[in-house]
Amino acid sequence: MTFDCEGETLIGVVSLPPAAARVGLVILPGGPNYRAGAHRQFVHLARSVAVDGIAALRFDYRGMGDSAGTFPGFENVEADVRAAIDAFLAACPGVERVVLAGLCEGASSALLYYGDTADVRVAGLVLANPWVRSEATLAKTYIRHYYAKRLMARSFWSKLLRGRFDVRTSVRGLARDALVATRSENGVAYPRRMAAALASFRGPVLLALSSDDLTAREFADHAARDAHWRDLLSRTNVERCEFTADHTFSSSPAREAFETRVRTWLRLLQARAPAATRA
Repeated sequence: MTFDCEGETLIGVVSLPPAAARVGLVILPGGPNYRAGAHRQFVHLARSVAVDGIAALRFDYRGMGDSAGTFPGFENVEADVRAAIDAFLAACPGVERVVLAGLCEGASSALLYYGDTADVRVAGLVLANPWVRSEATLAKTYIRHYYAKRLMARSFWSKLLRGRFDVRTSVRGLARDALVATRSENGVAYPRRMAAALASFRGPVLLALSSDDLTAREFADHAARDAHWRDLLSRTNVERCEFTADHTFSSSPAREAFETRVRTWLRLLQARAPAATRA
């Protein structure tokens, strides 16, 4: 399907079951990926939920994939997401509300969209490895997870004993990260907007975090350091799931585990989601 967004033509693909449930799924792209997702993960997800009778849309923002225009940045895709929801509901008359799902920047965009619009058509959020990066959060994550993991690795000690490890460069890198880690995270605005959006959202939220992913660890550490984020993630409407996976759930077992959890969560949401007033 094609649809308009502020004068530009956007491209989307709908996975449509014979009889669609009242709540559909809109998958937001993230990072450099277009509507198919890394290793076609969004294709797999859309088709798998369609088996359960849930219509799913995956689409390209302006300036990405096959859509025209200039990409406005993941923090500023309100118009793109609203246009996608409008087109999706028009193409699927039985669908009344949507769940926004995204990975990385896509997860952040889902929260930012709701925070900017309070769109009553948004029934739920699926947030996979949300992006909250700043120089300070990245440096702290490297110190806590990357450097500690390297010290425990046999390959590190093997290289060190054989004289194949560049100690001077590594020490300089650690010192640089330690210095950056002391900086305040408050200069980056969008994580605060994400927190405000989550605070205002009363629908169900599925938070999926990968065990082998610095972006996921960065988000978890950022939330753990912030009392407001800790309170938000402890609310009863937020379900947190950990997966043995990398950033994009690239292995077949990881992808299938994620899809299974999303499908189960969507079935429960369908059972309790009220009808919405059309925006």
